[in-house]
Amino acid sequence: NMLDFVFAVDDSVTWHMMNLLKNRSHYSFLKVFGPKQITSIQSYGAGIYYNTLVPCNGRMIKYGVISTDTLIDDLLHWKTLYVAGRLQKPVKILTQNENSKLQAALVSNLKSAVTAAFLMLPESFSEEDLYMQIAGLSYSGDFRMIIGEDRSKVQNIVKPNVPHFQKLYSNILQDCPQVVYKHHLGRLEASIDKSPEGQFTQLMALPRTLQQKITSLVDPPGKNRDVEEILLQVAHDPDCGFVVHEGRPRSV
Repeated sequence: NMLDFVFAVDDSVTWHMMNLLKNRSHYSFLKVFGPKQITSIQSYGAGIYYNTLVPCNGRMIKYGVISTDTLIDDLLHWKTLYVAGRLQKPVKILTQNENSKLQAALVSNLKSAVTAAFLMLPESFSEEDLYMQIAGLSYSGDFRMIIGEDRSKVQNIVKPNVPHFQKLYSNILQDCPQVVYKHHLGRLEASIDKSPEGQFTQLMALPRTLQQKITSLVDPPGKNRDVEEILLQVAHDPDCGFVVHEGRPRSV
């Protein structure tokens, strides 16, 4: 019922300064502290500052402000997965400048989502299974079958939007050697390499933060083994997908 916007801005202090002049009523009591303090608050947590319950053209909206650098970092490394998780689902990009780093990071985030989903899915699965797993990356719930309220949320995202998921991921899936993607038929045929070698390759391609969280789950305190060594151990684990599931950040 509420439109959710996110603005990625290169200079947060200047953006808030101008927005306070134009739309001061959008802000909470924090407006009295000025743009520098608001930007400082924005830097905490997921690095995004939200104005909520904003009336606009007869309906309510909310909008978040995130620095471009923070957004790129989350897209590449999944530090919080807060915005990166939302951008793994179909969204409407209203306008985008020619920032090549941002464009590359957007693609990298989608590739990482597919890789993580492959690790958590069985050898063979349907196209809808893939999108359900991707859409559920930032939810809790069992990795084999998202359950309860989270499952309903994920189904509500995926089922009405399968064509939009197809459009978002078609190029990546067409370039993926483990998938036969028959876009004109709307069908995906996948056979994922679940050998330790195959899973190790996928684990090494995961975002840095997820690798670190997996490492902290598996490596006992004090051992301080290399990440590569630990991921190789996880690749041989029959519950590899569960370990990946437990390691990912929960953004929602």
